Amino acid sequence: MENASKALLLAASVLIGILVLSVAVYIFLSFGASAKQIHSEIDTNRLNEFNTQFTAYELKEENTIYDIITVVNLAKDNNEYYGLKNKENNNLYISVILETSPVENSSKENLQQLIEKDMSEIDTNYKLPSYSCTVTINKVGRVSEVKFTKK
Repeated sequence: MENASKALLLAASVLIGILVLSVAVYIFLSFGASAKQIHSEIDTNRLNEFNTQFTAYELKEENTIYDIITVVNLAKDNNEYYGLKNKENNNLYISVILETSPVENSSKENLQQLIEKDMSEIDTNYKLPSYSCTVTINKVGRVSEVKFTKK
């Protein structure tokens, strides 16, 4: 009888141990899935924040040459950060097009010339020429091209 009670206690201990391990595995897997979901949401939020820097100009009624210069500098910073010189089927490169010419690699002197050209076109209301903006998002969800067209 004594051996039977020890066997029952041993069996109960094993069952409790298995139960505790099962709960630990469940909690581990549950937290792992939650962490993966949180990381995915963080990545999505970062991508949205990044894209918003450019899409804000698409929503704006009237962009000026100064807005274009800001976008050019954002694109330059991005392209330099990733060490990119040209598009070459790269999802990280951002090109900025003014009318029909790419301007993301323009020098400060060229950008200054663009400003001076627009300043010479100020209308009678002392208003700079305005531009509309179109943003293209690539297949991975990042901005790939920002195009400005004079209104």
